[in-house]
Amino acid sequence: MKIIAIGQFLFVLMACSVVQMISNSLYGNETDRLSLLEFKKAIRLDPQQALMSWNESTYFCSWEGVLCRMRSPHRVISLNLTNRGLVGQISPSLGNLTFLRHLHLPINSFTGEIPPSLGHLHHLQTLYLSNNSLQGMIPNLANCSNLTVLELYRNNLVGQFPEDLPHRLQRIQLSYNNLTGHIPASLSNISTLNQLLCVSNNFIGNIPDEFAMFPVLQTLYVGGNKIGGGFPEAIFNLSTLLRINIAFSDLSGKISPNLGNSLPNLELLQLDYNFFQGNIPYSLVNASNLYELDISSNNFTGAIPNSIGKLFKLSWLNLEFNELEARSKQDWGFMISLANCTELEILSIAYNHLEGRVPNSLGNLSVHLLHLFLGNNKLSGGFPSGIKNLPNLVYLGLEANQFTGVVPNWLGSLNGLQGIDFDKNKFTGFIPASFANLSQLGFLYLGSNKFSDQIPPSLGKLQMLQVLSIFDNNLHGSIPEEIFSIPSIMRIELSFNNLDGQLHADIGKAKQLTKIQLSSNKIFGEIPNTLGDCESLESIEFDSNLFSGNIPASVGLISGLKVINFSHNNLTGPIPSSLGNLSYLEQLDLSFNHLSGEIPEKGIFKNGTALRIEGNNELCGGPPDLHLRTCSIMASVSSKHKKSIILKVIIPVVSILSLIIAITIVFLSRRKLKKQSLLLPSFGIEFPKVSFNELARATESFSTSNLIGRGRFSSVYLGKLIQDNNVVAVKVFSLETRGAHKSFIAECNALRNVRHRNLVPSLTACSSIDSNGNDFKALVYKFMPQGDLHKLLYSTIDDDETSNLNLIRLAKRISIVVDVSDALEYLHHSNQGTIVHCDLKPSNILLDDNMVAHVGDFGLARFKIDPSTSLGDSNSISSLAIKGTIGYVAPECAVGGQVSTASDVYSFGVILLEIFIRRRPTDDMFQDGLTIAKYAEINFPDRILEIVDPQLQEELVLCQETPITAKEKGVHCLRSMLNIGLCCTKPTPSERISMQEAAAKLHGIKDAYLTE
Repeated sequence: MKIIAIGQFLFVLMACSVVQMISNSLYGNETDRLSLLEFKKAIRLDPQQALMSWNESTYFCSWEGVLCRMRSPHRVISLNLTNRGLVGQISPSLGNLTFLRHLHLPINSFTGEIPPSLGHLHHLQTLYLSNNSLQGMIPNLANCSNLTVLELYRNNLVGQFPEDLPHRLQRIQLSYNNLTGHIPASLSNISTLNQLLCVSNNFIGNIPDEFAMFPVLQTLYVGGNKIGGGFPEAIFNLSTLLRINIAFSDLSGKISPNLGNSLPNLELLQLDYNFFQGNIPYSLVNASNLYELDISSNNFTGAIPNSIGKLFKLSWLNLEFNELEARSKQDWGFMISLANCTELEILSIAYNHLEGRVPNSLGNLSVHLLHLFLGNNKLSGGFPSGIKNLPNLVYLGLEANQFTGVVPNWLGSLNGLQGIDFDKNKFTGFIPASFANLSQLGFLYLGSNKFSDQIPPSLGKLQMLQVLSIFDNNLHGSIPEEIFSIPSIMRIELSFNNLDGQLHADIGKAKQLTKIQLSSNKIFGEIPNTLGDCESLESIEFDSNLFSGNIPASVGLISGLKVINFSHNNLTGPIPSSLGNLSYLEQLDLSFNHLSGEIPEKGIFKNGTALRIEGNNELCGGPPDLHLRTCSIMASVSSKHKKSIILKVIIPVVSILSLIIAITIVFLSRRKLKKQSLLLPSFGIEFPKVSFNELARATESFSTSNLIGRGRFSSVYLGKLIQDNNVVAVKVFSLETRGAHKSFIAECNALRNVRHRNLVPSLTACSSIDSNGNDFKALVYKFMPQGDLHKLLYSTIDDDETSNLNLIRLAKRISIVVDVSDALEYLHHSNQGTIVHCDLKPSNILLDDNMVAHVGDFGLARFKIDPSTSLGDSNSISSLAIKGTIGYVAPECAVGGQVSTASDVYSFGVILLEIFIRRRPTDDMFQDGLTIAKYAEINFPDRILEIVDPQLQEELVLCQETPITAKEKGVHCLRSMLNIGLCCTKPTPSERISMQEAAAKLHGIKDAYLTE
């Protein structure tokens, strides 16, 4: 019996044990599942639907990114959601995944703090949270005793470097945060540490002496902090080091001559932007694995070691901005030895004290050399012939030396060149015509030399040229008209030459031109009126020439102008009043000409310190501060007499004629008079009002094959007016649709007095009857051949009709945004009264041949005629409810609020964000309260590259500009642009900036991006 009892007892005990094991297994599994679901709840946005599989119908170990261990119980050991665009916070529930070994959440948009509960994960081995927007301090991870990798770089973390870290760590990456304090000496207790990276924080003090105890450290990146003192002595004991970055610090003193002997395994050494002095250690050649050596921007002296060529693997050698010397043939021996560096791609010895001729051994350098910088030394002799043997050069800098002789014609055979800088030398002879073969050339600097003859017209073949700078030479002849047809040209600097001839009218084709300097030449004739077509211009310097005739009034249409200098010429006539409309103009010099008449009184003419008009004896009037004589009474009376004639005679006559025409139309149509009064725009004598029959002929009887657009109240047809042979867009209103007649009236009223280069030009109107005796109303516009912005943004790359999205690279998108802002600023803030567009959207933004944007469709426009009212507020313009377009309508208008300039600002902000993100505001991802504005705000500022149009991402990745990368410049520009969009899309009208402020900021951003 006892045996039976014992057996029963053992059976029961085993059964209880099994039940307990099953219970523990089920409990553990359920804990992990619920913890993951809590993590999912904290995600506000999942644009790639990475968590779609995280549902009840799928076993949690099969959820995307989740990995469980094979044996039972199936506990989560890895969570990997790298680069999924997730937005939200990291849930503390992850601390319940007690078996978790790997947590990888980098390249997302997580915000908030790192949960302290992660410090309870005893099995955790790797923690990757980099490239997010995490804040707060780094939690205590001392209990994560198995942690080997800690990556938290590119966040917004604050506080001090964690003192107590797990002793099994192999890699610590904390770069690009806001950490402060000292780098702790206690790190030396982590004997397994292989890589320590903490660049670009705010650490102070010195590198601890205790670091000499690291047994296996290979990577030490601590640059971009406020570390001072001399070269860290502790480093000399770390013979295992492969990579050192202590750049952009406050280190000084001399470097030990035994550096290369102590660190023979070095592969990368970055000491740039410090205050080191003395000679370059000769022992560096013993670090035979060095592939990158950058000691630029220090105070090193003496000669470059001749033995440097023993660094056979060197690909990057940057010695610029030091005090290095080369005066003898022996000093130049380093150039001979560099021939052994067969992988060399970057060589800069610029901004030193190298003298004499460049040895021919330059031609023995690696054929892989891409960048060669020799500028700002004391080099002399003829053009370095060895350059001919460097076929892959991308940038060649010889500026600020004493080179003489001619620039050889063979230079045009280096067809990979993108940048040439020969400024400030003594080169003579002709500019080689072979430069026309450099199809990739973007920058050509030849200023301050002694080039003679003419500017080769063949330079017009350089279709990627942005800067042409040949100032201060001996050039003569006229400026080739071909230069102005280069589509990318942004700066033309030809001052201080002997150029003559007339300035060609083709200058108006240079739509991207921001600066043109022609000072101190002998150019004569009139300034072309087409100069006003150079809509991007910021600086015009035509002083000290022989220009005659009047100052073109069209110059006053270039809204971004900051500098105008027409002084010391033979200009005559009055000063155009349009110059007073240039709100950004900072300097206007019209001195020493033969100008006459009354000085305008607005704009820059009120600023005596920014205006120079002396030497024009026939000028009069103007603001009192100018102290000019008053204009004659006769002129004043004559002016008043003309105004009186206009007011008393011309206007009444025109009114009577208009009344007669209106009565005739009413009589012919046999219809009752409408209650609304129709005021057609003043289209001018060039385009008289057209009849229904003329428009029918122009559009082939309004054929569907000519239909190019359709809206709520109208259809748009492509047409060709017979009498003028002009291609036009004919907007025919569907009068049977309720509201169409009001839309026609509104658009006519809007177009009656407005004129701006960024509004769709209206040509004429037709208010008549059709062939069936029905009312017919149409407006005729200038045809915009590039279509609308919506079509351009969302057409496929293979769509031949829109020539693909290369038309809207970053620079062009910036220009389009600035164009639209200028149009809205004019509508909101011009002296014609305030006009609110009310239906701003990409399909109402049209593009001409030169991709200049024009705002159109004023069918919902509302008016406020008092221009003195504050335009940045939300005061009502009209009590009529806006109907607009979903996605672009301001929140206050969507709920029946009143229309205001601020509602246009909101629509503009949405369009701005859409242009760079390339997602419609009605995209499926924007729901449950998420708008395109909120989406941008969530990712702003650090994650913007992950949400912008992939084409822009690719464009920035391909940038290779130095010394400040074009990618950094582009990212900064994108960040600034999206910030304006966010300022325009604030929830309440009072929070939004005005279009005046928005346009000013956008011009500043454009200026910074498109200039150096």
